[in-house]
Amino acid sequence: MLWKKQIPLAITFITGLVFGIQYFVPHRTSENLFNAYVDWEIVIGIFGGILAYISFYRAHTMRIRKKAPAWQYSLVAIGISLLMIFFGFIQGTETGTFFSNMYFYVLVSIEGTMFSLLAFYISSAAYRAFRARSAQATALLIAAIIVMLGRIPLGEQLSFWKLIWSNAPSFTDIANWILNIPNMAAKRAMNLGIGLGIMMLSLKIVLGIERSYMGSGD
Repeated sequence: MLWKKQIPLAITFITGLVFGIQYFVPHRTSENLFNAYVDWEIVIGIFGGILAYISFYRAHTMRIRKKAPAWQYSLVAIGISLLMIFFGFIQGTETGTFFSNMYFYVLVSIEGTMFSLLAFYISSAAYRAFRARSAQATALLIAAIIVMLGRIPLGEQLSFWKLIWSNAPSFTDIANWILNIPNMAAKRAMNLGIGLGIMMLSLKIVLGIERSYMGSGD
């Protein structure tokens, strides 16, 4: 039906326009409007969490029914989630409860393991990116070596030229200069590009040009 598309587009347009103006109007009325919106956002987020749980259980239930590869892990995921919900309601989330112990001694450990594995992927990507095949790659390789040497105590000891000229910059000084000057300039340029991209995408959503959030490609 037509109204199923027009009503969400109208709500998005009006909300985007109102809060776009509110950002530039420092008035008590606009501040009260923003605070009310934040309260409603929390309520909407709660319902979004409920939908996320429904989607979670639905996806894992389908995997179990279809006997998908490694479907046994879906049983574990559903069982653990139900246990966490049950003990969270019964005992609460204070320190020493089942919920708290599972969070700090299981989930945090798993997260630490996952992040530690990222170091190997980053090392592999760095090895492929830092191969000196061109002038740009060579400059990147040299800068990476200097920064890595400047981040460890051994870098100060390897700055042999300081024995000749005590005021000469060490690896640490050069690394700090690379991070604070060229690297900062590149980061600011990237942030500007990201900001412009977010602004253009927001305008496309408010004006109804971008409609992928409605669940369709049109």
